[in-house]
Amino acid sequence: MYEFIEFQNEGGIATITLNRPEVYNALNNEITFEMQDALKVCLRDASIRVIVLTGEGKAFCSGQDLKASSANPNRSFSDSIHKRYNPIIKGIRNMPKPVLCRLNGVAAGAGCSFALACDMIIASENATLIEVFVNIGLVLDSGSSYFLPRLLGSSKAFELATMGTKLSAKDAHSLGLVTEAVPENELDATLKKYTDFYASAPTKAIGLMKKMLNKSHGASLDEMLNYEAYCQDIAGSTADHKEGVQAFLEKRKPNFKGE
Repeated sequence: MYEFIEFQNEGGIATITLNRPEVYNALNNEITFEMQDALKVCLRDASIRVIVLTGEGKAFCSGQDLKASSANPNRSFSDSIHKRYNPIIKGIRNMPKPVLCRLNGVAAGAGCSFALACDMIIASENATLIEVFVNIGLVLDSGSSYFLPRLLGSSKAFELATMGTKLSAKDAHSLGLVTEAVPENELDATLKKYTDFYASAPTKAIGLMKKMLNKSHGASLDEMLNYEAYCQDIAGSTADHKEGVQAFLEKRKPNFKGE
């Protein structure tokens, strides 16, 4: 189905794997359009309850494929960002389902942005994050200028952006960028705890909470109070809410179906 990514859907868990390991999963045109398509599949398929984004081999994603881009020196940076990268970031952030990053190795440049766009990052201790843009005289893109100051505050965001400081997974965890940083041989087992949880969770309620948290960045308290009430009406009409209440009354574990 795809040439540069692998896509699997099993047990409500979709896994998108960047698959150019020979170039550390660097981003050429084709892989970015394939990622966009895979995210659309995840959005449309109601059987998918949680999405995992990861990389094949030693790296998560090394960012833009500079060899490929140098072959077209007159390209428009803006057009490339709008057509290739921004739809991926929007696809992750607007996905009404959890998107988890399985950070198996280096995440650099746009690859770092992809990781930060995910709802949670489960990282190998061998993994690193680096906003490498400054090293080639470019600025942050793919949402990093949005995510970094919100996650870290202005001062630390400025340092990482302007100095290209490489963060280990452990340091990223201590700063709150990474949910868990574990030994490489424990990465999949740790990730499974989260994917198993979300694959059997009330997906619509979680999707609404994701929208609420996204909206809160630019909203007032009054606006969020009203939006909470609006979303609660929607959540309250779902089959999962009815199942949750029934399970509570019957003193059993709920069987949520994401409906």
